[in-house]
Amino acid sequence: MIALRILGGVFAALLLVSAVARFRRRRITRLNLIISSALAVGLGLLAVAPGLFDPLFDVFNFRRGGGQRLLAVLLFGNVVLLLLILRNTTETDVVRRDFQLLMEWMGTHSLPAQEVEALPAGDRVVVVLPAHNEASNVASVLATMPEKVDGHPVVPLVVDDASEDSTEAAARDAGALVARLPIRRGGGQAIRVGYELGLRLDAVVVASLDADGQHDPAELPLLVEPILRGEADMVQGSRVLGSFEKESRVRHLGVLVLSWLATLMTGTRITDVSNGYRAIRAETLQKLILRQDQFWTSEVIIEALRHRATIKEVPITVRARASGETKKPRPFKYGWNFLKVMVKTWLR
Repeated sequence: MIALRILGGVFAALLLVSAVARFRRRRITRLNLIISSALAVGLGLLAVAPGLFDPLFDVFNFRRGGGQRLLAVLLFGNVVLLLLILRNTTETDVVRRDFQLLMEWMGTHSLPAQEVEALPAGDRVVVVLPAHNEASNVASVLATMPEKVDGHPVVPLVVDDASEDSTEAAARDAGALVARLPIRRGGGQAIRVGYELGLRLDAVVVASLDADGQHDPAELPLLVEPILRGEADMVQGSRVLGSFEKESRVRHLGVLVLSWLATLMTGTRITDVSNGYRAIRAETLQKLILRQDQFWTSEVIIEALRHRATIKEVPITVRARASGETKKPRPFKYGWNFLKVMVKTWLR
């Protein structure tokens, strides 16, 4: 026991010295210095004069002998550790959210004002295409985009997720509006920027599709027209109801399983929860709270259902990627991360 007390005293002294040194170098805040110092002093007193803590042990009926007091120290230590972990998690979440907001602000302010002023008048359908290194595909996707849907002008908006190739130039040359994120954060961050810009562009419907050629822009009316007719608040494309090309059995099975789980969670039948080809009424989109940077497609669906949105699925075609490499991880990793996002969104 003496050796354990000596070890605890040495650790307490090192903790105190380290905290003071880091504070002087401005590595930690004054609050963290106070917390570290309090822990160091408490541990030091426990090592030097454990009898000072007898009243606390007596309150919880930890008597001398039989290692009960040592057990009490371990329990109290675990409680303190848990509180510190919760505090650190909270701070990390705040910093992460602040960084997200900064990236979204930079993305939304990267859209040239003169391009917005040149847009056709009338109620618009804004189509968001998140893109990372899609210079070889984005122009052909934009070339097949319809100019109008049910009389509403279609405005393609490419959100360049810090591409390292000429995606931005290719999209702009093809006639799209282009916003750019300075740091790659994932499709979820890009889609949030696109959604925000779509609302600022006075869209009546905001749609989204992939920039890699897997989605057919000619099918856009299938997703937009039910919203314009008042039949749905959100229309989700489904390869399960439609058709798809060149998809591994493992990935297709994953789509079915994840969609079944989403149906079970929400009570609404969903056949293709991982499909990013969808359209949303502007009024509905304004209500959604979206936070995921990756594996975001299920978040939009579950969040929309939380707000009692009417969702309709329509059959679409998902083609093989036109060129380039997929940005998705291996199927099992993708499925696990996708499932975590579904659960986190459902638990909000």
